[in-house]
Amino acid sequence: MPEKNEQRMLSSLSNALRILRSYSMDKPSQGITEIAVAQNLGKSTVHRLVSTLVKEGFLVKESETHKYRLGYSVLALSGVIFSTLDIYNEALPVVRKLVDTVDETAHIGILDGNELIYIMKIECTHHVRFLTHVGKRNPLYCTSSGKVLLAHQEPDFIKQIIENGLVKHTPNTLTNPNLLHQELAKIKTQGYATSFEELLEGVHSLAAPIRDYTGQVVAALTLVGPKQRMGRSKVAYLSKKVIEACQEISQNLGFYR
Repeated sequence: MPEKNEQRMLSSLSNALRILRSYSMDKPSQGITEIAVAQNLGKSTVHRLVSTLVKEGFLVKESETHKYRLGYSVLALSGVIFSTLDIYNEALPVVRKLVDTVDETAHIGILDGNELIYIMKIECTHHVRFLTHVGKRNPLYCTSSGKVLLAHQEPDFIKQIIENGLVKHTPNTLTNPNLLHQELAKIKTQGYATSFEELLEGVHSLAAPIRDYTGQVVAALTLVGPKQRMGRSKVAYLSKKVIEACQEISQNLGFYR
């Protein structure tokens, strides 16, 4: 019996975490039925789990819609993460300085499973901006920061990404494995990556690696902007600025050549 109770408790915990992870910028609030259908769970199970999450402050019920959104307990945990995340703390002043200098939006992204996830975003002053956000996920093979991270992974990992499929998001997306391998080798040699409308048409980006004290690439710093402002003629200037910022952050993390 104790073993069955433990299994039941672990199952409930897993389902509760699935519910929390189902929230996103595109889906900020959800109803019981909506959650049940999306997670393939019974409505009574979802109601019980949601009630517990509300009680603990992880979800809040909206009075008008009767749907549920993330609560302040989630925010409190994210605050703890960011306050203890070395990359974030050490990079923040450097990235702000970079954005002040070049006046383009900057992100820091890290590897999470087979995807890129953004842990920082500093906006530029231009009116034309991009609807990215902290926590947003993107593919590795068609973003500049993703390609930087991918270029420094083991061959088996790169092979897995290719086998999972290289979806063509725009006419410029690299979907040929041989060309992708060539691109990754070039990135390691030149020290930065570019993405010219490979994920979104009209959007250019440039990224370089951030290393920890062991020399391992742990993150990528990216500048992103419309192709009119970040054309190929600016690559030399922007790559120099991004690489310098990455070197400073890496030194802050204890990396010295």
